[in-house]
Amino acid sequence: MIPRYSRPELAALWEDKYRFELWLEIELAACAAMERLGTVPAGTATKVRSAAAGKLDPQRILTIEATTRHDVIAFLTHVEELAGEPARWLHLGMTSSDVLDTSLALQTSRALDEIVARIGALKVALARRAREHAKTPMIGRSHGIHAEPVTAGLTFARWHAELARAEARIVRAREAISVGKIAGAVGVYGNLDPIIETEALAALGLRPETVATQIVARDRHAEVFNALALLGTAIEQIALGVRHWQRTEVGEAEEGFGKGQKGSSAMPHKKNPILSENLSGLARLLRSYAGAGLEDVALWHERDISHSSVERVAMPDATILADFMTVRATGLVDGLVVHASRMQSNLDRTGGLYFSEAVLLALVRTGLARQDAYVMVQRSALAAIGEAAAEGQTGARPGRFRALLGADPEVASRLDAKALDAAFDLEHHLRHAPFILERALGVTS
Repeated sequence: MIPRYSRPELAALWEDKYRFELWLEIELAACAAMERLGTVPAGTATKVRSAAAGKLDPQRILTIEATTRHDVIAFLTHVEELAGEPARWLHLGMTSSDVLDTSLALQTSRALDEIVARIGALKVALARRAREHAKTPMIGRSHGIHAEPVTAGLTFARWHAELARAEARIVRAREAISVGKIAGAVGVYGNLDPIIETEALAALGLRPETVATQIVARDRHAEVFNALALLGTAIEQIALGVRHWQRTEVGEAEEGFGKGQKGSSAMPHKKNPILSENLSGLARLLRSYAGAGLEDVALWHERDISHSSVERVAMPDATILADFMTVRATGLVDGLVVHASRMQSNLDRTGGLYFSEAVLLALVRTGLARQDAYVMVQRSALAAIGEAAAEGQTGARPGRFRALLGADPEVASRLDAKALDAAFDLEHHLRHAPFILERALGVTS
């Protein structure tokens, strides 16, 4: 079943209405600071707020902008229409980017807060599945080939740990982006006082840019895009794992399949990993914004406008997309059907070949050179694989690898039956899984 996505509160952060309301708050915060400094008549901010707050007409502003071809001038014109004479004191000594960049910082930081909250829900889902399958053994794979046993719980815990790192990066990016400027045309406060910026931004919950130009430095925005891209990649890691698990030849887990759901228009038997494939595709799109953000960092002198058009598309899209992916991934993890019995049968397919390293190390501990031990173990392993292949099977027959090792005189001269049996101990192999789980989740599982 495809989880529903309904997040009007995040999308609303990027709507014209909210953006213009933020612009008014920024102008009023600066105006109030100017009043305290004595450069604007006392009571100006209160009068403008009374006349304009809650009464802005986004469509009227856009209509004016169609003539002025300048969004901030259109906004200020509309405020003057509403507030009259007191509005002439707004924007005193300021430039458009003082408003635009400060509002973008507010919109982005608030969007990131929403995303972090959603990441928390996904982490809870992953932690639950990790605990649920803490002791469910499965084969670990390297290069797509059977390697050594792990547990399904460790896979969920690994995804949880990567997601936690993605969350931490977003929190750091939120700190980096929580910066505004009210410093004038090229950032030198030519017609302002730095105290106005400090007081106004503090009232908005922001800090001043360290060294502004006409704009806030764009490496801050690039950090946000890259943090979101890495969140998308962490989600893709989950999606790719599910896609591999759901393959017919593997069958270790599958996406939930709702009543009445259809997998294929042609083949009624199909159940496809559509949520996971969707997330893999969306991760590519989210990563593309990171590249665009990096391209926006280097600008001519004190500013050009080449970054602006990118951000007007990329920042709303990237934050909404990241939020959507996080919600969808949570539904995917919550609804995932894990087939523990298939994990066990796949684990058994190679007849214990995955204990080859344990046997190798047991031989080394007897005083045998490592490379000599490797040749001895590989000899029996390849023989077991060859016999199975001749019979049209993969891996090895149950117990055959162990039997061949016991029948090898060089191995038997160093390892008796008890020592060989000890090397084939799955519980011993996975004895540290609870420790790893605890380290990842921060709880004893």
